[in-house]
Amino acid sequence: MNNDKVNKIIFKSHFIMKKTDLLIYRIATGLLTLIMTFSATMYFTQYEMVSENFPKAGFPVFIIYPLAIAKILGLVAIWTDKSTMLREWAYAGFVFNLLFAIGAHAHVQDGGYAPVIVALVAVGVSYFYKHKMLKASALSD
Repeated sequence: MNNDKVNKIIFKSHFIMKKTDLLIYRIATGLLTLIMTFSATMYFTQYEMVSENFPKAGFPVFIIYPLAIAKILGLVAIWTDKSTMLREWAYAGFVFNLLFAIGAHAHVQDGGYAPVIVALVAVGVSYFYKHKMLKASALSD
């Protein structure tokens, strides 16, 4: 096999891998976006119900609106990609929020783990593939 064919095969496999990575990143980040948007929307539209459940889980009611705003701003930081630092803080914030949510659901024993675990996996996958694509982009420059 000559060098041109080898280079074409390498380029094609690299291109497919990059597209696959981008697709996985977008699916995971999209799923995270759906879950966090649903949660933030519920905090605004179902405030009475949420404000009854937060104290049962050991959280003060006054954090409901700031938490909803933080979720929306975190999604903006991840999708716009304007600041590396803000994106990293957004991912960290989501991880902390979701770990606290798991603890809260365990405390009240309501069995509401599924969406939280799905969101936590989505955060991890999104973060991993974002960094994988950034590394590949830096190597190709």
